[in-house]
Amino acid sequence: MFTDPQTVTVNAVAQTLAAISRETMKSLYREDVAEYELVISHQENSKRNRRVVRVNRTLVSADPFIPAQNVENTVSYYLVIDAPIAGFTMTQMKDDVLGLTGWLTSANILKVLGGES
Repeated sequence: MFTDPQTVTVNAVAQTLAAISRETMKSLYREDVAEYELVISHQENSKRNRRVVRVNRTLVSADPFIPAQNVENTVSYYLVIDAPIAGFTMTQMKDDVLGLTGWLTSANILKVLGGES
């Protein structure tokens, strides 16, 4: 298990996320104001293993359709590693994930958010 708490840094601001739920294959971390949440989960079967790291963010903002009313909005960001149980080493997969996360530069993220593919 990961240590408690976990920290996710967003725009140079560290978000400290305390463990609020721990199961055999899943842990949930959340900050005290519940704006940020980190979920780490695993699914394993006889042929494949799926590892998911997910960050959820919740904000309250003005409702664009109803003046003077606020609405809760959420957004989620995932990294999914879906691998066969054999054929790749952990080092090979780690290197591939680092390649992907290295590609996720500010410019490339903005292109993806803009709908480019």
